[in-house]
Amino acid sequence: MRIGFGIDFHQLVEGRDLWIGGVKIPHHKGSLGHSDADVLLHAICDALLGALALGDIGMHFPNTDPAYKGIDSKILLQRTYELIKARNYRVVNVDSSICLEAPKIKKYSDQMRSIIAGILEITGQEVSVKATTTETMGFVGREEGLVAYATVLLEPVKVI
Repeated sequence: MRIGFGIDFHQLVEGRDLWIGGVKIPHHKGSLGHSDADVLLHAICDALLGALALGDIGMHFPNTDPAYKGIDSKILLQRTYELIKARNYRVVNVDSSICLEAPKIKKYSDQMRSIIAGILEITGQEVSVKATTTETMGFVGREEGLVAYATVLLEPVKVI
């Protein structure tokens, strides 16, 4: 069994869409980044890569490569998962937390869990998406940015 941890940060700015966990969430600010800047999916990608010591998301999908400009982060998660499967591992579960002051995302968390589970070939019961605030402290509390944390457990696939 292998455990991986991932973390990602993005600024919140006017004029961008807010994508979290593969879901477009209505809000007056969105995440700034080279791709769609989905902080949760990026953290999960890093957790998956870290579990097998495969580097990080920036190494595999550099923000200097025009091929990834505006890319849907669900595609990045799928490609990351393909790297995991190629090494004969499967995802056991994902535990994640998103730290943002606004908007509230509870009503979107089941949809996020379903999207993530579908890509990683597990059930929604094996994906946890939680949210918290910083009680108005720091850059998150001032709504200047958001953070996501993710932990994954991988197990080797038994080859028969």
